[in-house]
Amino acid sequence: MAVYDLEEQEQIDELKAWWNKWGNLITSIAVACAVASVGWQGWKWYQRQQSAEAAGLFAVVEKAAAAGDAAAAREATGKIVGEYGGTPYATLASLRSAKIQADAGETDNAALPLEWVMKHGDLPAVRDIARLRLAAVRLNAGDAAAAEKLLTDPVDETLMVRYNDLRGDALVAAGKPAEARAAYDAAIESLNASPVVGDRSIEIIRLKRDALAGGAQ
Repeated sequence: MAVYDLEEQEQIDELKAWWNKWGNLITSIAVACAVASVGWQGWKWYQRQQSAEAAGLFAVVEKAAAAGDAAAAREATGKIVGEYGGTPYATLASLRSAKIQADAGETDNAALPLEWVMKHGDLPAVRDIARLRLAAVRLNAGDAAAAEKLLTDPVDETLMVRYNDLRGDALVAAGKPAEARAAYDAAIESLNASPVVGDRSIEIIRLKRDALAGGAQ
């Protein structure tokens, strides 16, 4: 039988008393940490599984885009949004499908995925891109009022050229040439501030501006 001196026995007694007081709490914390670790690993596995399945459906969207199959793209995108809406593929598929629908002349079907991105896109710039594309869809469908309404609020700084250019188009269609010229001028000013070699968009915007009443200035 082990023999302890007085100091050792006191230390053992103190340890026993401490464990009697805190042992259950420490055990509970240890168990909780273990459960949390297992839960976290399970969650990470679930996320990887979700992403893999969403990626497979996104490949279907891309294949449909190459074939010009708007219906197939629409169906696959609907599945991604409905079942894997928390993955980045939902946004990518929605933007991709919207273009396919628009190219096919399916205005309403093009609008739906863009509206989804406007509400659920993770980044402000992505939501702005969806808003600009939706405005273009509405404008191409002849609804200048809806396009102008979507372009009421400014967008991310990196999209200002596209925003002002499209806003100018909407204002022209709405019969507001003076406001349209101001929008085109703003787009031209942004392009002049950050010119890109080989970019001819400034020439196109100038032509649209100069075609308005009042001529070139």
